[in-house]
Amino acid sequence: MQSRNTPPTRAGGRPRSAEADTAILEATRQALVDLGWTRLTLGDVATRAGVAKTTLYRRWAGKSELVVDAVAELFDELELPDSGSLATDIEGVVLQFAALLGRPETKTALMAVVAESTTDEPLRERIRGSIVDRQKRLVLAGRARAQDRGELPVEPDPASAARTADLIFDVIAGAVVHRALVSAEPVDAEWARRFTWLVLGGLSAVSGRGPEPGTPVPAHDGAP
Repeated sequence: MQSRNTPPTRAGGRPRSAEADTAILEATRQALVDLGWTRLTLGDVATRAGVAKTTLYRRWAGKSELVVDAVAELFDELELPDSGSLATDIEGVVLQFAALLGRPETKTALMAVVAESTTDEPLRERIRGSIVDRQKRLVLAGRARAQDRGELPVEPDPASAARTADLIFDVIAGAVVHRALVSAEPVDAEWARRFTWLVLGGLSAVSGRGPEPGTPVPAHDGAP
């Protein structure tokens, strides 16, 4: 997927307009909130964005791909804090993520494309590439900082390190999405703190610093 910052030039055509892309994606998110997935059409998005419908068809094959890109742009707003502590970095990302999921346009768009992807493998691959793989940057950056600070050991085996990064992402993203969108429970500072304590205990076990999985973690000052 091409970067939003440097729109590519189509072979034999005019350069893509960053302003048009921004307007289209914003119109897509608003149309989803107003109309829902079923009633959303590319024609409605084009009208809201002030562009010709052919402009959308030159960029996206259909509304599934368009909505994925509209969601991906929102997730690109997430930033990793640099607080000097892995625990507070995790808490910061969790709270940012929950706030993003609380926005009507994010909630509507994400749940719509995930539901559609259950019977659409190409759409599932687009979600993985445009949203999941891109947001793993936060895990990689956070882990690298923690390793530089001596909070986590470096995993010398690249394959093992990649599997660990996938696991960290799945645990954090899965828990926050389930809490915010499935259970519809608040993700507040207290929940984020307790969740972070649980994640750090798991990271210690995975990295070999802590007990084997399944071993009770002893209580200590500051534990939930």
